[in-house]
Amino acid sequence: MSTDGPHSASQQPRIAPEHWALRILGRKNALAGLMFIGLAVLGLWLSRHYPIGTALRMGTGYVPRLLCWILLALGAVILVQGLREPDTGHPADPGAPARLWPIVVVTASLVAFALSIEQLGLVVSILLLIGIGSLAARGIKPWEVLAAAVGLIVLSWAIFILGLGLAIPVWPEW
Repeated sequence: MSTDGPHSASQQPRIAPEHWALRILGRKNALAGLMFIGLAVLGLWLSRHYPIGTALRMGTGYVPRLLCWILLALGAVILVQGLREPDTGHPADPGAPARLWPIVVVTASLVAFALSIEQLGLVVSILLLIGIGSLAARGIKPWEVLAAAVGLIVLSWAIFILGLGLAIPVWPEW
């Protein structure tokens, strides 16, 4: 039996040379570097109107912009490492999109929390955060989700409202 056929177990399908962008995006470090750079650029754009201040008298935009610049530099280093990896010519893992589900769900839960904290208050926002975020885990029980939410609500209330005195609404104001 010949092993030179197109369906040989020893040979993997190769990506055509004209799909160089797919080969680059198939490298984990290159993709992670691009993601870091994208997040840093988004953060810099969103904080463009914040006052920066000085190192001694920091404005509200000082630390976020500093962290974005650090993330941008880190992303550039990781991207360069990813581009320097040897090209195996093999396509990206076909199961990769399924592994993105937890990232998408956790990001959506954080966005839901950020968008709802001022309108719905701390309690409902944390319930949304934990409820949506729990969709990323398999086999999690409803009582575990509720216990995590109650624990986070109590800790957040104690730290941010009692301890630091922040003016965060606890309940929705309708």
